[in-house]
Amino acid sequence: MVGTILSTTVDGFRSAFGQSRIETSRFERAVFYLALVLTLLVSLFPFYWMVLTSITPENAIYTLPPSLLPGELTLQHYRSIFSPETFPFVTYFVNSFIVSVITGVLSVIVATFGAYSFARLKYSGRGLFSRGVLLVYMFSGILLVVPLFQIVVWLGLVDTLDSLVITYLVQTLPVSLYMLGNYFRSVPPEIEEAAMMDGYSRLEVIFRITLPLSAPAIVAVFIYTFMIAWNEYLFASIFLQNQAQFTLPIGLEALSSGFHQVWGQIMAASILTSVPIIVLFVYLEKYMVEGLTFGSVEG
Repeated sequence: MVGTILSTTVDGFRSAFGQSRIETSRFERAVFYLALVLTLLVSLFPFYWMVLTSITPENAIYTLPPSLLPGELTLQHYRSIFSPETFPFVTYFVNSFIVSVITGVLSVIVATFGAYSFARLKYSGRGLFSRGVLLVYMFSGILLVVPLFQIVVWLGLVDTLDSLVITYLVQTLPVSLYMLGNYFRSVPPEIEEAAMMDGYSRLEVIFRITLPLSAPAIVAVFIYTFMIAWNEYLFASIFLQNQAQFTLPIGLEALSSGFHQVWGQIMAASILTSVPIIVLFVYLEKYMVEGLTFGSVEG
């Protein structure tokens, strides 16, 4: 219906202005590429401004009107954030990396067995339990701060990175279960049944057949969990008190809350903070897209 209306509209414009089909096709391509260029400019301009500010001397950052083209360049902001006295960027980076990787690995492990049970095993209350897990995801993070903080205090994990790992695992597990569960349902059960008839146990079927076939979904779950843990601010700002335990979002907030706004250092640290996410997307993009596509369709 929509295609017919669009085709009729285009034919009408072509008849009104005497344009041939080839001319119309060229016009459509020109409009498409123009819209694409404008979208890229709007999307990439903030990142360009971050890069420009990070390599601009401090006294030139505040000039009015601001220049959109680089003038005098410097790497002083990058050198200063690697100074332990000025900004312990390496410590924050290592803390964030440890928390994000451990959270991603644990989320994949727990979600694999949980999602497989939802997709393959039949037991009483399976549907209710799977919907209950997703229901938890509907609650805002701010509503979970008090109960999670009480649990962290009871476990004696306040001001430790372990508290963040547990919290991020709780936060990301519902979506991880949903994505992997739908992907497991796309794997033909006949393959697993044939393997079990050949003498494979249930665990051998999972590790030798199901997981290799579900590699895109597993990678997508890991990237999703890694990003959530890497960028999370709320729980880290509440659970962490010692500067040596800070993650990058808390460190950046501490850097920008002083009396003197060091925008050059803030932008330099922000760019370096985004590098791991960019690297993950560049090398694992195809797995991410395929995993999210399967995870978004109810099996």
